[in-house]
Amino acid sequence: MQQKLIYILFIFASVISYGQVNLFMESDKAEYNGKDIVNLTIILELNGVDLEPQTRFQLPDLSKFTIIGSGSVTNTLIDPATNTLVTQKVSRIALEPKKKGKIKIGSVLVTVNNKIYKTEPFDVNIKDVVEKRSLATNISSEMYLNMEIEDREVYQDQPTVAVLRVYSKNMDNFRKVKDVRLPRQDNINVHPISFTKSEIDPSGAGNMASQIVAVFMVFPNEAGYVDVPSVSASVSSYSNKNKIVSNRVKLNVKKLPEGSPEYFKNAVGNFSVNVYNASKDKIEVEKPINVIIKVSGEGNLPDMYLPKIVSSPDYEVFSPKITSKVAPGTTGMKGEIFANYVVIPKKAGPISIQTEPFAFFDPASREYVDLGQKTLALNAFSHDQILESRTTVEKVNEYTNTLLETVNTPVLKTTTFKVKEKSKFHWNILLTNIAILIGLFIVYLLFKTWQKKRALVRETTSPKPLGSVAETEREIRETLKTDINDYFSYLENLKDNGDYEKFFDTLEEMDLEVRKQYLQSSSDDFRIRLESDKGSSVAEEYRNLSQRIQMEKYSPLKSAEGMEELLKAVVNLYSRISK
Repeated sequence: MQQKLIYILFIFASVISYGQVNLFMESDKAEYNGKDIVNLTIILELNGVDLEPQTRFQLPDLSKFTIIGSGSVTNTLIDPATNTLVTQKVSRIALEPKKKGKIKIGSVLVTVNNKIYKTEPFDVNIKDVVEKRSLATNISSEMYLNMEIEDREVYQDQPTVAVLRVYSKNMDNFRKVKDVRLPRQDNINVHPISFTKSEIDPSGAGNMASQIVAVFMVFPNEAGYVDVPSVSASVSSYSNKNKIVSNRVKLNVKKLPEGSPEYFKNAVGNFSVNVYNASKDKIEVEKPINVIIKVSGEGNLPDMYLPKIVSSPDYEVFSPKITSKVAPGTTGMKGEIFANYVVIPKKAGPISIQTEPFAFFDPASREYVDLGQKTLALNAFSHDQILESRTTVEKVNEYTNTLLETVNTPVLKTTTFKVKEKSKFHWNILLTNIAILIGLFIVYLLFKTWQKKRALVRETTSPKPLGSVAETEREIRETLKTDINDYFSYLENLKDNGDYEKFFDTLEEMDLEVRKQYLQSSSDDFRIRLESDKGSSVAEEYRNLSQRIQMEKYSPLKSAEGMEELLKAVVNLYSRISK
């Protein structure tokens, strides 16, 4: 009887161990500083074949934290001691605390075989929390900046969009916000999208109105937790000038997946590579040609490593000149990058110019794309082959060009243009050359006569007195004076035609001409000169207009109404300051 009882107890013990469920949650530590990340680890162990979770982990209320990252992994093994299947599911959650003090973290729930299991709640102590905004000393209760990044979990070198908002109780403060300075840090690359101010939203947080003052892209170039530094802006008024600073934002930057090609560097996005010869003439040995590698697409285009031309004994290659046409897109910087190489062929015959292998990571498909090498096939000729391949007309043109480049006097000998008789003499060519020579000779005589008359006028004219410094400066200004109305008409035409790139280039040219009238080369010196000549209000208006021009120039979207208002402001100011 006693042996039967022991046998029954062993059976119950094996059944219990066979169907055991363990669920628990823990944090990496009990106390945290304000800058620390709270890491929660949730572990679910299932000992048995018939155990299967019916629901996912049901998290507790985490509204006092900001979830900046999460991940999970499932492991399966066989316990050699009990010969049972053990399934272990581990999840980790990274939290950023919003407030200080003791915070209770509730239970995690999961349903296994129609039975609910939960973890024990526990407390974490947050000593201090960095404020989400840094306020100017004298307007701290009225105004602050806030940097908002919605997507805080990205891959390395993948962009995320940051929006900078200014909050204020007084709507008059919005027009005082100027000189937004984007963050700079070694582990991030920042590219502006727009500095155009949005419409004022009266329904902001804390009964404060808000306005977007800047939008920019952040490209983190290292994995892990990356802090985006604060953005600063100045708040200017007639009495004083203050500086306000935004909050910092922490990003959870995921490392790129394993299995990248050996020659993968840092290209993240979607790209294509093309290589072509920009020189239109025949390729000659020991003569340079222009070979261009064009990388187009969308992603971290301005910051990635471009494929280079591979060295070869068949040609000599020099460092490229990099040019770009890039603008903000939906998933990164979009456009084209050109690497212009100077290549000198070393031998005649077929030449194969190859680029380095190129690969990129596509975040949309989460896969690496291998574009391999690009090859440009060329055929180089020797100097003798080039000469033999030329037609008679090309040889005559080259001979004529050489003659015109080496002649030092406008009086040309007619024998130079004599056509050697082969089978037939071309009288039309000879008569044409004679007419050209007679015309050049008449022009030469007229030029000499004009020079003599000009010399006589100079001799009879009495020299003018030097005059004072003020008179000399006035004369210089008269020589430098430009009709500003011509610029206004030209700018109006460019605006109506939608040629905004030429519009802003003309604005810079007009600004330079007006500065020359004041004998000032730099904008800062010109603003100081305006303040002394026209007053501080005009100088401040010039500074504000210059900043507005720069913001409109680099804005990806330009409206006809905005350009019309900008042109009116330009005409209003420059018509007053132009001499």
